[in-house]
Amino acid sequence: MFDAKQILIKYWGHTHFRPMQEEIIQSALGGKDTLALLPTGGGKSICFQIPSLMQDGICIVISPLISLMKDQVQHLKSKGIKSIAITSGLSKDEVDVALANCIYGNYKFLYLSPERLQNKMVQERIRQMNVNLITVDEAHCISEWGYDFRPSYLHIAEIRDVIPNTPILALTATATSDIVVDIQEKLLFQEKHLLQSSFIRENLSYVVINVEDKKTKLLKILNHFKSSAIVYVGNRKETKETAEFLRNNNISSDYYHGGLDMEVRNKKQEKWTQNQIRVMVATNAFGMGIDKANVRVVVHLTTPTSLEAYFQEAGRAGRDEKLAYAILLTNKSDVIDLNRFILSQFPSVKEVRNCYQKIADYFHIAVDTAEGESFEFDITNFCERYNLSTYKTYNILKYLEKEEFIKLTDSMHSPSKLHFIVNNSELYSFQVANVYYDSFIKLLLRSYSGLFENYIIINELTLSKRANISAEKVVLLLEKLQQLEILKYVPRTNTPKLIFIKNRAEASTLQISEEVLVKRKQLKKDKMESVIAFTENTFICRTQQLLEYFGEDSNYKCGKCDVCVERKKLDLSDLTFEKIKETIKGLLIEKELTSTEIIGEIKDIKEEKILKVLQWLSDSEKIKLTENKYSWSP
Repeated sequence: MFDAKQILIKYWGHTHFRPMQEEIIQSALGGKDTLALLPTGGGKSICFQIPSLMQDGICIVISPLISLMKDQVQHLKSKGIKSIAITSGLSKDEVDVALANCIYGNYKFLYLSPERLQNKMVQERIRQMNVNLITVDEAHCISEWGYDFRPSYLHIAEIRDVIPNTPILALTATATSDIVVDIQEKLLFQEKHLLQSSFIRENLSYVVINVEDKKTKLLKILNHFKSSAIVYVGNRKETKETAEFLRNNNISSDYYHGGLDMEVRNKKQEKWTQNQIRVMVATNAFGMGIDKANVRVVVHLTTPTSLEAYFQEAGRAGRDEKLAYAILLTNKSDVIDLNRFILSQFPSVKEVRNCYQKIADYFHIAVDTAEGESFEFDITNFCERYNLSTYKTYNILKYLEKEEFIKLTDSMHSPSKLHFIVNNSELYSFQVANVYYDSFIKLLLRSYSGLFENYIIINELTLSKRANISAEKVVLLLEKLQQLEILKYVPRTNTPKLIFIKNRAEASTLQISEEVLVKRKQLKKDKMESVIAFTENTFICRTQQLLEYFGEDSNYKCGKCDVCVERKKLDLSDLTFEKIKETIKGLLIEKELTSTEIIGEIKDIKEEKILKVLQWLSDSEKIKLTENKYSWSP
């Protein structure tokens, strides 16, 4: 069996681990429940992939995003590592085949959504597997008071009853100190065990620019950094408008958001990844799982709603460890917009119940039915029928999702798939007895391998060209062979789905906690205030401010952010600057003083140095001048 370094070299081509990776790998190999905090771009996937490859058995990876699961499975398969993802796009038969392969087929990684993990049939099949590690990716989603809470994560710990002796490795890039505790408690860690890499990104310069005309400033930034870039905006409409604005100004760009068809999203992302498009304008739906090395700048055109989201999105710059920039464009109207956004996210109890009733009416669902059922759902059509605001309805649906009444999936492309349910000899006998289907079955066998073992992705159009028949005729033949119980055929879909997690209840008796709604709203407001404090800060190193927010005790100053750069212009040592600043602060907290009085109080430092710090404090709005007297601004 290879050791960790040999596997790193063999599959990833790296000769050295990044900070904390080796310690996390050894902890997982030692059978310890472990929470690992690594910054965005810190190489979290290697931390569970290597220990699993070093042991017999399979690693179960619980992840919230279908696109992320598919990307990782594809990446592992490209290295010859047998992996599979069970997503909401699979039929019951496909899931059954996939799970059987995980028990008997020597697979190393099984990717699951937390919702799938709750399924009793899935749990029973997992019981039969030789599971060497349970990995919980994006573990911050388990905390109700985190920025990206997903209720389904609360049920993950149930797997411990199924495979009680298997360690859990929880991974995240963003967690405050209270959420670190919450994750370990919710996952039922046998004993608390945190391994944390510093949140410091030494190559990343955080810059906040207060500007009224953001788009003109954006142009200047992107014309300066002629490299791969991401521009984050606040909504889907802005993605398209901003991308068009950039293209009209000769900047190669495209747009991306969660409302686009999955196939369209994949194509856009692939073009950007392969440098066919320079700038991707996107909502926060873009970026998770992306590991593009040459992103030199990430620009936030809209102020984010939490520092967790900002840190994760900004961290997509500079993955190659060369100097990169995270630039946030802001102005005073952003505070108004943020407040309006927070208010719109929290509907009243009456609005929630009303929307829930309309969903039941829309799908003609009777009370005490529909648990586990999924319905193709067009939110635009739904809102038009009942004359509802799309934005407000979406937020109501997300609230109902948090309370585990429903689950709303994004638009998702699921290609057509095929699986023979008879064996070779049975199929041959069928072909002899049914000559009409013989040539078509031979075409299927020539075109695709593995049809007897698993569901295989097919293309009806390709088959129609090879058979010289219409695509409609191909579909009819496949459907007929399915009726004859020769194969299973799953046609392609592109539609979002709404899934009832619980039986439909009477809307008037829907259990909704006003107290929880108020508490969540206050949490959002607190996070918003932290973002506003970050944007208004002209005093503390940006990195230091982020470190403090995430509970990392450090006096580190990056020397690269806009605050540090302005501070360097004073041409003072850190020691001298801090001494003068703290002395001035102590004096002005006591009483208001003129500049002459302040200089008179500081005996051992030259007047010009004191004046430089006074000017800097004034520019940073830490002190204010009223009738020739300075006072400290708390």
